[in-house]
Amino acid sequence: MNDVLVATDDSRIADVIRAVGGQVRMTSSAHPSGTDRVAEVARTLTCDLIVNIQGDEPLIEPAMIEQALQPFAVDPSLVMSTLRRRFDHPSEASDPNVVKVVVDRQGFALYFSRAAIPYDRSPKPVLRQAQDALSPSKGAARSLSYKHIGLFVYRRDFLLTLAGLEPTPLERAEVLEQLRALEHGYRIMAVETAYDSIGVDTPEDLERVRRLVAAEARV
Repeated sequence: MNDVLVATDDSRIADVIRAVGGQVRMTSSAHPSGTDRVAEVARTLTCDLIVNIQGDEPLIEPAMIEQALQPFAVDPSLVMSTLRRRFDHPSEASDPNVVKVVVDRQGFALYFSRAAIPYDRSPKPVLRQAQDALSPSKGAARSLSYKHIGLFVYRRDFLLTLAGLEPTPLERAEVLEQLRALEHGYRIMAVETAYDSIGVDTPEDLERVRRLVAAEARV
């Protein structure tokens, strides 16, 4: 990446970033989502690709950014990508603070939700056969959905187009900005990664991240 910019409407955040030598762009406080905030800054840039690393995902690894960028090198028609990973714990699949994604056979997102998806009406043997067919790991029961990791890459022109579209009903219902792209008929490549990240959505998440960062600092 050529530059790392922090887009915020909060002067307290701006002060902290400047104090450590970072670059800040102040934005409007009226944006309905982070995508819209990033688009405001993108209008002033001349690059081809924009990486949106959300502030509530502090544990994103550099390799994850590379993974999300890679599909753009081989598909000139791709306009947006993100990341997904297998669940570590079955409880994550029903946690509304963990966003889930289901994908098609090419890895493009079909839907994102805070609910457990898909709803499973099939008898267990049928579901297990489907899981085994989708996974080379024999004998390992796997969810048909994935944990979504909140990192996005957009082509700059598409990001400006997306920000110019009205927020959609599903986007508002789930409070998930990426649904705006799907509802307007755009495809999102969801790249599978082995890396994990903790989205900070609750006080418990914050304390967990603080412990991890403190432990890393001691190494």
